[in-house]
Order: sequence, then structure tokens, then C-alpha cells
Amino acid sequence: MQGFGKVGSSVANILAQEYGCKLVAVSDVSGGLYNPCGLDLPTLTEYARHNPGLLLSEYSADCQADLITNAELLTLDVDVLIPAAIENQLTATNAPQIRARLIVEGANGPTTFEAEAILQERGIPIVPDILANAGGVICSYFEWVQGRQWFFWDVAEVRSQLAKMMGRAFSEVWSLARERNLDLRTAAYRLAVRRVAEAIQQRGLFP
Repeated sequence: MQGFGKVGSSVANILAQEYGCKLVAVSDVSGGLYNPCGLDLPTLTEYARHNPGLLLSEYSADCQADLITNAELLTLDVDVLIPAAIENQLTATNAPQIRARLIVEGANGPTTFEAEAILQERGIPIVPDILANAGGVICSYFEWVQGRQWFFWDVAEVRSQLAKMMGRAFSEVWSLARERNLDLRTAAYRLAVRRVAEAIQQRGLFP
């Protein structure tokens, strides 16, 4: 997990608590931590929550963790790499060294065009940002819906509705990618453009 802010820490805890995943490496702007046996996520989360700046370079509660750089984190041999910090982190320079089996973009634009071409050639799938981190936008829509109806949901309802929409979106993108032999980003963009075009035609804006 590159980045341990709102996105990174939330994703790490959800994956660990609900899906039994193990966080082996995490980093922020100050550097990173790596423990192949798994980091102490609850302690790490509490530390980040109560320390100004959330700098992991000062974290010392896990004596089994090694200090690593952000660059080293990106090339670790892991199942899933989640760049959840800033843009342009996976580049033509480091893409040949990426060893993750799957990349899920938590940040906006963390993979450059050149890096994506290299990763595709190497057979490493990327779940694009437009799909992977769309939850915030969807929940903003939920807020609008609740505000219009003056009927407010609890957290369980929000998460249930979000899971339905995200699951449906992923299934549709995945199906189109398989059907047309596309990467997931291209499939997501094609599906989005098609829906906009269909909406315009149905509304008759441009006869």
C-alpha cells in the first residue's frame, strides 16, 4: 500500500478485517515499512491517526518491520500493489521491475501511459482509478439522493448500496474487456463514452 491516508488506511483495514488479507508493506511521503509476515495493522492505524503528519518514518512499534523507500515498496514481490498516494508513481523506469500480480489504483493517475504499456505487455492487470476509487463520487451521489428525499441512510445501508453499484460497474467493465479483448482502463472508458452518447441520443440534444 503506497499511501496511508484516508484511502490507503481505509482500504488496508477493510481488506484485512473483511477479506483476511495481510498488509506486508506500507509507505507515506517519509518512507515505508515492510514485514513479509504482515504488519501490525491495528497498531499502525492508531499511530497514524494520533500523530500529526502521519509520518511512518517515526513509527517504531513493530520491531520486525524493515524501513524501505517508496521506490522499493513499488517493486516488492506481492499479490496486490495499491498505489494510493499521488499521480505518476508507476513509470517507464520502474514498470519493468514491478513484481505485483495485480495493481489496483487507489490514487488518481498513479500509472503513466508508458508504464501501463509495459505492464500490459508483461501481463500485469491494472484496475484503473476511474473504477477502483469511484466510491467517493458514488457516495456523494448518495448524499444528494438522501438530501432530495429527506430520508437518510445509516452506514450499513450506504455500504450495501455502494457494494451493489461498485460490483455491477466492475462486472460490466470486466465483461466488456473480455468480450472485446481490452484492458480494463480502455473498457471502462469505452463503456463511459457509450453511455454518454446513448444519453445524448435519447434526449435528442443533437438531432
